[in-house]
Amino acid sequence: MTPRSRADAVRHLLRDDDLSPTEQAEVLDLALQLKARPYDTKSLAGPQTVATIYDKPTVRTQVSFAAGIAELGGHPMLVEGSLAGIGVRESVADIARILGRQASLIVWRTFHQSWLEELAAYSGVPVVNALTDDFHPCQLLADLLTIREHKGQLAGLSVTFVGDGACNMGNSWVLAGATAGMHVTISAPPGFEPAAEHLRTAASIAATTGGSITLEADPMIAVQDADIVVTDTWVSMGKEDESRARRAAFAAYQVDSALVSWAKPDAIVLHCLPAYRGKEITAEVLDGPQSVVWDEAENRRHAQKAVMTWLMSKLDRDQSLPEGP
Repeated sequence: MTPRSRADAVRHLLRDDDLSPTEQAEVLDLALQLKARPYDTKSLAGPQTVATIYDKPTVRTQVSFAAGIAELGGHPMLVEGSLAGIGVRESVADIARILGRQASLIVWRTFHQSWLEELAAYSGVPVVNALTDDFHPCQLLADLLTIREHKGQLAGLSVTFVGDGACNMGNSWVLAGATAGMHVTISAPPGFEPAAEHLRTAASIAATTGGSITLEADPMIAVQDADIVVTDTWVSMGKEDESRARRAAFAAYQVDSALVSWAKPDAIVLHCLPAYRGKEITAEVLDGPQSVVWDEAENRRHAQKAVMTWLMSKLDRDQSLPEGP
């Protein structure tokens, strides 16, 4: 038999359903432990280098990964995306081969999901999706962590995402929410629902976890009795030329006090930020007592530390296995 290659043993987080329900719970449990004792675990001791690449604007992603990598005993190596010209100046595969020999793990915030998948195929080290046009799995882990802290559980809770369901957050919420056994409702205007393929995948996952996926265009109906209300910007990165049309399309989907009042009295409100007060969410809600957005922003660090630690532990475990049967 052909010996097992190093690449065969590598796990990645490229999209939310890369984690099974059991694995998602393991990562969230680990995140809670790391948050409680942030300096005790040195899974990147050495220090091992983590290559972090940012092709899109970033604040929370860059600072949370830099701080988290340092807390794990590693070294965050910033690769300037505009200078590297990945996929333009050099192929994704060639960059992957280069970085895989310099870093123990690669974090990439970029546009194309296909590029991220190509990087993972050739890197030989774990790759983490720090955001693509299609998915935002690190943000979803932070969201789920925040919900667990405030609600004590995930399975069986009802969450309503209001706004642009076709964005990466909409796609990720149906996949990650289904994996967690939650009842996820997407409330968006016609034509702005999550991709059909992701809805099908999420429904298949939900059938095994006890969760559910629902589309409901009327936001007031969608948020009734919700435990969690989630929104995101109406104008995602790369959609700026559609700003006026999008503001008109989503005008009825603003998360304001009147809309939140249809949810449960103890419902919490999430927004991955940046938020545009007076557009997708009002200042009264964003800065109000039901908002947990600042906990959510902090939890990016703890969730990402857990992901990196978990991926490295899987790599070590798999590499210790015999090379063939």
